[in-house]
Amino acid sequence: MSHELLAMAIMLAQVLLLLAMGFSIVRMVRGPRAQDRVVALDALYVNAMILLLTIGIRTGSLLYVEAGLIIALLGFASTVALSKFLMRGEVIE
Repeated sequence: MSHELLAMAIMLAQVLLLLAMGFSIVRMVRGPRAQDRVVALDALYVNAMILLLTIGIRTGSLLYVEAGLIIALLGFASTVALSKFLMRGEVIE
């Protein structure tokens, strides 16, 4: 009984994460400002990372956890670089 409940909760979480990723993509496309697009990109990579973690929980594979860690590191670096570019106009000083 509890195993079925956990499987349903994970499936619901994955559907909601995909919906949140869709909303983030819409915000990235529509804007209206560059800052909104950076925040949407940040939300998109966080949702993608959590989606991979839920897939890892469902399948029991550690490969998805490692892929989630890579997405987290690359997403953080890209958010910092884009924010720095928007503030100063350059990434490397």
